[in-house]
Amino acid sequence: MAKTGVMIVTGGGRGIGAATARLAAKKGYAVCVNYLNDRDAAESVVHEIRAADGRAIAVAGDVSSEKDVLNLFRESDRSLGRLTALVNNAGIVVRRARVEDMDVERLQRMFAVNVVGAFLCAREAVRRMSTRHGGKGGVIVNLSSSAARIGSADEWVDYAASKGAIDTLTLGLAREVAEEGIRVNAVRPGFVNTDLHANAGDPLRIERLRAGIPMKRGGEAEEVARAILWLASDEASYTTGALLDVSGGR
Repeated sequence: MAKTGVMIVTGGGRGIGAATARLAAKKGYAVCVNYLNDRDAAESVVHEIRAADGRAIAVAGDVSSEKDVLNLFRESDRSLGRLTALVNNAGIVVRRARVEDMDVERLQRMFAVNVVGAFLCAREAVRRMSTRHGGKGGVIVNLSSSAARIGSADEWVDYAASKGAIDTLTLGLAREVAEEGIRVNAVRPGFVNTDLHANAGDPLRIERLRAGIPMKRGGEAEEVARAILWLASDEASYTTGALLDVSGGR
């Protein structure tokens, strides 16, 4: 297997993150699979990669904690080598609510994980990859959402707003580090068949809203992973600051 580089995938134990980690390994990346609580799921992804003669480690950490983020990147450096790609995938969504019913604890946690966490991880990636800091360049792919475009009224305006912030992070950081060998892009998934909806208390959400999706189906995690790996590849060498919708036309 040709060696491609080293990739950190935050929230890499399940869903889109796990699909991304598996596909990255198939393309030759050594993969650092970050997870919060589900060690078994993350270790399962790592075992699968190693069974196919790939390199992977699992590292626990809450991306909203600077201490945990620093440890995540140190462990990746120590075990896998020089970082070449970051996939900012970790994020949360909670039960549906109108803005008038959202308490401050919900809002603080939502933005701490979905926004601050992405900033902290991007910061550490830039410190390692930027030619300004002696690095050799690299790529960052952020996970946004089609919710950033439509606002998710009556459901998750807070989640949508957090993903709007990810769009802005992507656009600003892409311009900031373009001359330093780093490309920064985002993927905006729509309705994807993962456990996110069940965890938010609405397991039938995709089926309920399927008629409003032009392709009349939910997406698969692997379909999003393919977009992420394209943006991380040399095939996207002139692409930075892009927001790529993977949403079945919605």
